[in-house]
Amino acid sequence: MIFGSCGALVFVIDAQDDYMDAIAKLHQTVTKACKVNPNIRFEVFIHKVDGLSDDHKIEAQRDIHQRANDDLSDAGFDTVNLSFHLTSIYDHSIFEAFSKVVQKLIPQLPTLENLLNIFVSNSGIEKAFLFDVVSKIYIATDSSPVDMQSYELCCDMLDVVVDISCIYGLKEDGEGPAFDSQSLSTIKLNNSTILYLREVNKCLALVCILREDHFTKQGLIDYNFVCFRQAIQDVFEVRGLSQGQPQGS
Repeated sequence: MIFGSCGALVFVIDAQDDYMDAIAKLHQTVTKACKVNPNIRFEVFIHKVDGLSDDHKIEAQRDIHQRANDDLSDAGFDTVNLSFHLTSIYDHSIFEAFSKVVQKLIPQLPTLENLLNIFVSNSGIEKAFLFDVVSKIYIATDSSPVDMQSYELCCDMLDVVVDISCIYGLKEDGEGPAFDSQSLSTIKLNNSTILYLREVNKCLALVCILREDHFTKQGLIDYNFVCFRQAIQDVFEVRGLSQGQPQGS
């Protein structure tokens, strides 16, 4: 059955529609999935909240949360934990929600966060995100709180760099990736903030936010990044080796 090898299940509820039937379907799905795979993570996206007022968003989330958990409790599934996210396609909340879902499935997340904390503290950086380049999901960030505006800035920078790389970064014969190990970009905003992007590998990029006065030591930041990138590669190499070992070794 599909739930057997599933790490997480995302259930989407339309916040602008009558969601009573959706809650019933959620209950049916969760109870069946739990019987097959009790370790599965359940993520509920309360979607299309862009058309709702802030008060209505909070009330909708509270109501859905209460009804869904009450139904599970009545059915004897008290230990099941549902996570709820307010999402919309008209802002970056959908990427933020999927980022949180994916992070729960990464065993190396504490190590990645620790590496980011070390890099940030030694480089004078305010915030750093480790992005999946294609999906714009961040698989890890440092321990400081995530500000949605900062996240949106980093997403937009990633879009700009990838788009420009695809136009001007290809060789004349069209061979080779547009985004490679030498990819680097800095953007200076009018509030003396610097956005700093470096490629980690063909799938990942590091995007940072820092003050302009801290960027005077770019050489130090570049050196720290090289050390950070090597540490990230080591983490995933160890993971690959452990997965490739035969069982019982």
